[in-house]
Amino acid sequence: MAATLTLEQAMSHAVVLARRGTGYVSPNPRVGCVLLHHGTIIGEGWHQHYGGPHAEVEALRSCANLPPDATLVVTLEPCSHTGKTPPCADAIVAAGIRHVVVGSVDPNPLVAGRGIERLRSSGIRVDVGVGNDDCVELIRGFSTFITTSRPYVALKLAQSLDGSIMSSTRRSSWITSLASRQHVHALRAEFDAILVGVGTVIADNPLLSVRHVDLPSPRRFVLDPHLRTPIDSQLVQTANTIPTTILTHPDRVAEADSLRSYGVRVSATPIHEEKVNIASLLTLLHSENVTSLLLEGGAATASAFLEADAVDTLHLHVAPMLLGNSPRWFNVNVDDPASAPRWQTARVRLVDSDVHLTYHRKQRSNDVPD
Repeated sequence: MAATLTLEQAMSHAVVLARRGTGYVSPNPRVGCVLLHHGTIIGEGWHQHYGGPHAEVEALRSCANLPPDATLVVTLEPCSHTGKTPPCADAIVAAGIRHVVVGSVDPNPLVAGRGIERLRSSGIRVDVGVGNDDCVELIRGFSTFITTSRPYVALKLAQSLDGSIMSSTRRSSWITSLASRQHVHALRAEFDAILVGVGTVIADNPLLSVRHVDLPSPRRFVLDPHLRTPIDSQLVQTANTIPTTILTHPDRVAEADSLRSYGVRVSATPIHEEKVNIASLLTLLHSENVTSLLLEGGAATASAFLEADAVDTLHLHVAPMLLGNSPRWFNVNVDDPASAPRWQTARVRLVDSDVHLTYHRKQRSNDVPD
């Protein structure tokens, strides 16, 4: 006999379903949905790919005989407008659902409560906020993208206990454990794009693909003002299979024919006195439908984005070692601790011998709510 689920448990299952859309639905949000009848799941669905049916429609289609007293549990407010698919709110009304449970209100201004109002105006009971924290976390990238006109930005770094990212001889390979490195591949799959500086490409020759998990690799971007990316680098040699863009000084774009011959895209980005304009760069990435960006560069890239106050989340992988007088990952000076950026601890997890720390930037008046 199937276990009877509470609404909270049903929402947790819907969150798990939603995560199956990772890597396939962007720039749409990940959404999961279940149909309950007296606490038993009788249908389920998730948004499987961009342009395809939404989670609510998939769940309704999965249930051959829908009882009149079924409850629909969905991680995100049903849409009320026509995009690539018809409004989900209309489909729910047409199906005769009388009770809907919503995890999070849709931050998209085209929806933003209108879907809930559409349901309620049709006599449907709507409960909002069940499992809200997990549901908000699902759409963190989408929320930032849709409300701030820039991608959601996360910075990932591996470091020693004393904050070093490499030894004094500038060797950075394998600071963290194998389990941590495998976790990074799953983390990459959560993002639309990865960005590194050319210094990282030259020093480490990374591939920046997703391995160890069966998910697509995100797009790759390299900040390279002077076109120093080696032709024989893994990024260039695999550009025909994983979209790769070099971001360079506008004066250098015309010099990049050799890179283009390998399938690399070369794009101009605003650079003044050797510094990239981070705000303009993020505007450029937003125009290319990059909803979420993972920074995997070294100290220069990390410092540039932090100095521009453009990092939303920190993922720190801390290894139990001391590297002494070695390069640190943050080179921006802070004169007064009282004015230092503050971060909110979101998660602490032990993986093998390492500690994974996740921090979200403290909310300010123009930020997306947590």
